[in-house]
Amino acid sequence: MSLSKEELERYSRHIILKEIGYSGQKKLSGSSVLIIGAGGLGSPASLYLAAAGIGHIGIMDGDTVDRTNLQRQVIHTTPDLGRNKAESAAETMAAINPHIHVTAIPEFLTAENGRKLVSQYDFVLDGTDNFTAKYLINDACVLEKIPYVHGGILRFHGQIMTILPGQSPCYRCVHPEPPSPGAVPTCSQAGVVGAVAGVIGSLQALEAVKYLTGAGQLLSGRLLMVDALTMEMKTIELCDRDEECPICSDSPTITELREENTELCGGTGQ
Repeated sequence: MSLSKEELERYSRHIILKEIGYSGQKKLSGSSVLIIGAGGLGSPASLYLAAAGIGHIGIMDGDTVDRTNLQRQVIHTTPDLGRNKAESAAETMAAINPHIHVTAIPEFLTAENGRKLVSQYDFVLDGTDNFTAKYLINDACVLEKIPYVHGGILRFHGQIMTILPGQSPCYRCVHPEPPSPGAVPTCSQAGVVGAVAGVIGSLQALEAVKYLTGAGQLLSGRLLMVDALTMEMKTIELCDRDEECPICSDSPTITELREENTELCGGTGQ
C-alpha cells in the first residue's frame, strides 16, 4: 500500500531521514502500538505516535480526567474533565491525524484481559503509575513475546528501558519483586513535574518509532535515568537476563498472568 500525496507531505520530515525514509514510514503506517495508560506518560507518547503515522494505536485507560491531571496529562483539556481518559485521548489523536486508526479501550489492564490485548499489537508502551500494572504489562508481553517500553516518573526524576522478550532482561530481571506497600511514595504524595512526564513519554514514543523502523539502538539491556534538577542523564548497562527469572528464564514458574498484591500509586497513567 502506497502513501498518498497528502501523507507524503505530512511525513516529509521523516521521509528525508536516511534512517527512516519512505520504507520506514510505510512500516510505521502498517504497524500497531498499544499505549496502556493515558496519563502523564501516555499523553505525550500518544500525541507523537499519532503524529508519526502509526497505522493503528490502541489507547487503554479505565480512569476519568481529573483536574489534578491537567498539570501534566497534556492530551486532555479542561472541557474533558469527567470523561474517560482513553476516549478523550483517542479523540485528540484522531484530530491530529485522520490517516490513522485509533481504538479507545476504556478499561484497566487485568490478569483476565492482559494477554489477549497485548497480543493484538506489534509494540506496547507502559504509561502506568502503579506496580500492579507494571508487572502485568511485563508478564503479558513476555508471555506473548511482544516488545514494550517501560517508563516511570516521580518528582524531578524519570527512567525508561525497552524490553525485547527472549533477548533482553525483562522488568522482573531488574526488579524481581515489587516494593513493599508504602515503600515508594505515590505521585500524589511526592509530586511530579509535568515536563518530566513529557520528556520520558516522548522518549518512549521514540523507542517505539525506532523499534518499528529498525532505526538506531534501542534501550534494551540498558536503563536510562533522567535527573531534571541537575539536567543529567545516565545510562546503566543492565546484567543479562536472569537465569532464575520467574517469567523469562528457560524454566519459568509464572506461566499465566497474576496480579501482584501491591499498593497502587493511583488509578492509571502518571
